[in-house]
Amino acid sequence: MSALPACPKCNSEYTYEDGDNYVCPECAHEWSKSAAADGTEDTKVVRDSNGNVLQDGDTITVIKDLKVKGSSLVVKVGTKVKNIRLVDGDHDIDCKIDGIGAMKLKSEFVKKA
Repeated sequence: MSALPACPKCNSEYTYEDGDNYVCPECAHEWSKSAAADGTEDTKVVRDSNGNVLQDGDTITVIKDLKVKGSSLVVKVGTKVKNIRLVDGDHDIDCKIDGIGAMKLKSEFVKKA
């Protein structure tokens, strides 16, 4: 067995060293050796337009009319979205909007309901 820590994201035992980081080949998660030694992980905190922390399963409200790319549809101000999921990337909220379908939103255009 290797002395390297398991991946904190997927618990894979096949991690390897890459400079000052550990890398998981199964989920492509990277974390620093110092975070592994401290037992802490760099977690991204997603905040809405008012600064409230968002979590998976929250209900949010859209604060600005948002055009749907590639369509003539518009997500109107005040649209409530239930059961959001937080993801990594520029559009950090994954959700399903009634009448439109699956969408990705930026947290700067929503507020926690």
